[in-house]
Amino acid sequence: MSKETPCIAVCMIDPKTSLCLGCGRTLPEIARWHRMDSAERQAVMALLKTRMTEAGLVQQPAPPIRNAG
Repeated sequence: MSKETPCIAVCMIDPKTSLCLGCGRTLPEIARWHRMDSAERQAVMALLKTRMTEAGLVQQPAPPIRNAG
């Protein structure tokens, strides 16, 4: 995934916290991500590790990259 997104393709929303278990973003953040400018994206990404920790969630590892063929 791009450095401009925290997405690791583990997209599941935790029902208790409403945070994505893969990246820590909220559904509204995910929905408007493509409309955010780079500074706003960076500001959100700076919060994610702390947000996940405070919510008691463990950030999921990115799935392995498969080689085609």
